[in-house]
Amino acid sequence: MLVKDADKITGKLSQPSKMPGYSYNLPAWECKVGALLRTIKKSVCFMCYAMRGRYVFPCTIKAMERRLKSLPHDLWVKAMAVSINSKAKFGHDCFRWHDSGDLQSMEHLERIIDVCNLTPGVMHWLPTREYKIIRDYMNSWRNVGITGTWKDIFPTNLVPRLSAHMIDGPAPDIDGLPTSTVTSNHKPGKYVCPAPDQGGECKSCRMCWDANIKSIAYRAH
Repeated sequence: MLVKDADKITGKLSQPSKMPGYSYNLPAWECKVGALLRTIKKSVCFMCYAMRGRYVFPCTIKAMERRLKSLPHDLWVKAMAVSINSKAKFGHDCFRWHDSGDLQSMEHLERIIDVCNLTPGVMHWLPTREYKIIRDYMNSWRNVGITGTWKDIFPTNLVPRLSAHMIDGPAPDIDGLPTSTVTSNHKPGKYVCPAPDQGGECKSCRMCWDANIKSIAYRAH
């Protein structure tokens, strides 16, 4: 499959200016848990960054909606792998799922995992508030006899990182999965995202993609 044909199927990858590589954003207003959190004042989603700024430009909205509609396509997995691998050839070996939006269903997660398996040279980071989808996926494997930690269930090149719901709230504790929190304390630290002190960019930091880092704190913005 040619990259141009893959892009037609998937709606193309997104490229957030902060990231060291590419991403795949979906409409934030289609988030499941996020839609509920947006009604709660001190939640991380109440002032969702993906509901303002460049994310509400008409062209961006059309692109995100096009990607959302593409998810059930029979060739979506193959097309995503073609697009991601084509970028990896030029050194883009870190991929973020959903700089806007979140998991839509168990099938969506399963398809992402299939993409990860077809892109072994790329590290994938999947931040999510859809704890139930993640838990249900893990239980589906445990029901057929797979034991061990989350690392025994997910691909080695995928880091699912559960996002805390509330600013200054605790990280979720589910089966030892990596987590993230959002803090109103703007002091830098060992496991605090350094982007605000680096012009809003990851630069050389890859903490989010590192499965050995249990929890990362992002500063509220």
